[in-house]
Amino acid sequence: MYTAWYTIDVLDLDPNRTAIAPADAATVVLVRDAPHARGAHGIEIFFVERNKSNRFMGGALVFPGGKLETDDASEAWLDCVTLPRPERTSLVPFANNATHFRALAIAAARETLEEAAILLAVSRVGANADPARAIADADILALRSRLRTDTSALTAFLRQHEVLLDLASLHPLARWITPTTESRRFDARFFVAALPRGQSGAHDEHETVASFWASPRDALRRFESGEVTLVPPTHRTLLVLSSCTTTEEVIALAQASSLDPICPKLTAQDKGTPNETLALVLPGDPEHDVQQARVGGPSRYVLRRGQWLAEHAPPLSI
Repeated sequence: MYTAWYTIDVLDLDPNRTAIAPADAATVVLVRDAPHARGAHGIEIFFVERNKSNRFMGGALVFPGGKLETDDASEAWLDCVTLPRPERTSLVPFANNATHFRALAIAAARETLEEAAILLAVSRVGANADPARAIADADILALRSRLRTDTSALTAFLRQHEVLLDLASLHPLARWITPTTESRRFDARFFVAALPRGQSGAHDEHETVASFWASPRDALRRFESGEVTLVPPTHRTLLVLSSCTTTEEVIALAQASSLDPICPKLTAQDKGTPNETLALVLPGDPEHDVQQARVGGPSRYVLRRGQWLAEHAPPLSI
């Protein structure tokens, strides 16, 4: 049970906490063009709702993802994956080296399968072959179930169906590091990927209790009305992607984005007034150690009515 004044549901923030090293993690923003069959247009993103019993971000809407596992760096993957996209200059802070980057991409694809029942795969026999025609949703769900007790099930499945885990389909988007004041810290690399044809996605009914597709603007509207909970990295990602109207635009935006780490800093706001509250400030905010902004939009998230709301920094007092 949380008892500290600074702890609000999904975040456990202690300004006096000794910082721990963040664990490597990977998150995937799955995108599709909205189905025209129901008159929709623009893009939709796949969301999962984390089980409220989870210690980290319980009850929040998030993108599929999780921490890097030791096996993700194994050489046993080498004949089962495509090469990740070539590193660009700004990728230097995104991963330690090419091997580390490949492991992060493998973690991203693995977590996409485990949390979203979506398999990012391409045929071994040629790029023009469509693995969705050979692999049914039922097969993917059965594979996900086997993975809970057999970590080698995925590589065996890939070889059996003559497909490769498609790391090239993952486009680096951003790097978020949880605040030093958090009890559990992650160095999360955000990727975007287009939904493979013929797949739809499903939550795991364990770590996640619900899933759905929604446009960025609809998810933001639901957050603003208090229907759902979003943590700052998820909210900011939606703000950034809300201007995109096609999957191609999302990928182009990712290719032009900064991959420098974003580590929010906890600070007090309106200190000494009846409105005193907390703020998580981002690089570029006057109260952050890094003065150059690394993502567009307001420079801080302020705790208001139990939600972290995006706001611009207040005017400096003279």
